[in-house]
Amino acid sequence: MQDWLSKSASDLGRAIGAGKVDPVNLAHAFFDRIEGHAEKDRIYARLTKDRAMAEARAASDRAKSGQRLSAMDGVPISWKDLFDTAGEGTEAGSKLLSGRVPEADAVVVQNATAAGLVCLGKTHMSELAFSGLGYNPSTATPPCGNDADAVPGGSSSGAAASVAFGLAPAAIGSDTGGSVRIPSAWNDLIGMKTTHGLLSLEGCVPLSLKFDTVGPLTRTVEDATVLTALMQGAPAPDLRGASLKGRRFAALQTSVLDDVREAPMAAYETAIARLEAAGAVVTPLDVPAVADALSLAGPLLPGEVYGLWRDVIEAQPEAMFVEILERFRLGKDFSAPDYSAAWAQLDAARAAWDAATVAYDAVLAPTAPILPPNLKRLNADGEYYKTENLLALRNTRIGNLLGICALTLPTGVPSCGIMLMGARDCDAALLRMGVAAEAALI
Repeated sequence: MQDWLSKSASDLGRAIGAGKVDPVNLAHAFFDRIEGHAEKDRIYARLTKDRAMAEARAASDRAKSGQRLSAMDGVPISWKDLFDTAGEGTEAGSKLLSGRVPEADAVVVQNATAAGLVCLGKTHMSELAFSGLGYNPSTATPPCGNDADAVPGGSSSGAAASVAFGLAPAAIGSDTGGSVRIPSAWNDLIGMKTTHGLLSLEGCVPLSLKFDTVGPLTRTVEDATVLTALMQGAPAPDLRGASLKGRRFAALQTSVLDDVREAPMAAYETAIARLEAAGAVVTPLDVPAVADALSLAGPLLPGEVYGLWRDVIEAQPEAMFVEILERFRLGKDFSAPDYSAAWAQLDAARAAWDAATVAYDAVLAPTAPILPPNLKRLNADGEYYKTENLLALRNTRIGNLLGICALTLPTGVPSCGIMLMGARDCDAALLRMGVAAEAALI
C-alpha cells in the first residue's frame, strides 16, 4: 500500500476502479502516514478521521458493487481550513474564529462528497487567507517541500504541504491574489486558479467576495482537471490528444519580468524553450493594461476585505498577527468613491486585456518572481516581510484582477513555476493546454 501513497489522485481512482486498491485501506494508509509524520501538526489543523473512514467504507461498498460515483470515488484529499465542514472546526487560520464549527458543508465540499471523495482533514493557512507567504505565527507555519528554512507559500500553505510531503494525493485551496498558485509553485505542484464564479464560494470563509476563487493543488494537470469538474458538479473535459503544435502563446513583458530573481528567470526562459521545442509559437507581448490593473489593487482589495472584516477584527485586534492586521487596516485609507472609481478603471483594463490577448491560446509569465523567503528573517524583519509578500503575489495577482483563469506548472527547477493565463470562463481549454505543456516540461 505504501507504493500507492505517492501516486496521483487519478491513478488512485483508476486503481480503485480496477479493484487493486480498497478505499478503506487507502484511507488507513494515509492516516498512518500522517500520524507518523514529524510535521503533521504544522500541516493539518485537524483531521476528520471519523468522517473519512465512513466515506471510505461507503466508497468501498460502491466499488465492489460496480456503482462508483466518479473517477475519484474513494480517493482521499485535504481541504484548506476555510471550507466549511459540518460539525468540524473551520477557523481560517485565525484565533478570531477559534471554536467556529459550521453546521453544513461548503457547496464545493458537498459536490466533492457527492462524487465520492474522502475528506482527510483541514490544512493550516495564512491568517484569513491574507498573505502569499504562508507564514502564520498565530496558528502554524507549514514547511516548504524544497527548503526546510523557508515558508511554503500561501495562503493555501498547508494544502500544498499536504501534497508535497505525501500526506494527501491532492488538496483544495483558495486563490484571491495567488494563494493556490504561489504555494503550488514553491512546492513543485500544479495549481489552478479558476475563473471567478466558476466554483461556488457558498460556505467558504471569505476574504474578498469579488476576487476569491476555489482551486486544486495537485501532482498532475489531469488531477486538477477532474477535481475542478467534480467540485463544479460537471463532467471533466476530455484531455486526450492535447498538443502544443501550432499553439500561440504570448510571453507577457509588462510588469511580470520586473525584479525577477535569477533562478526563477532562468527556469522561466528554459521552460519557454521547451514549449517552443514541443511546437508552440511564443511571441513577446506588452499589455499596458496590466500595469493599470496592478495599480488598482490598493483601493480594491484592502477596501473590500476591511469592510467585510472590520467589526470582527476591531473587536479583538490583539488576537491577530500584526502584519496581517496592518494589511487589513490599509482598507481605512480608501473611500467609497475611491473604490467605485477603481472598479470602473479595472473594467476598462479588463476590456483592454481581452482585446490584446484574444489571438493567443495562453499568456505566459513566471509564477513567482522570487524563491520562498527565509522564515527566520520574515519573523525578525518587518520590512522584509512586506516587500517579499508583495513581490511574491505581484504576477499571480494579475489573474485575479483581470478575472481570468490561470495555471501554474513546475519547470523542473525547485520552487520555480511557469504560469499560463487563459481567457475568462475558458478553464477547460486552459487545462487541456496545461496537459500538453506539462508533457513538454517533464
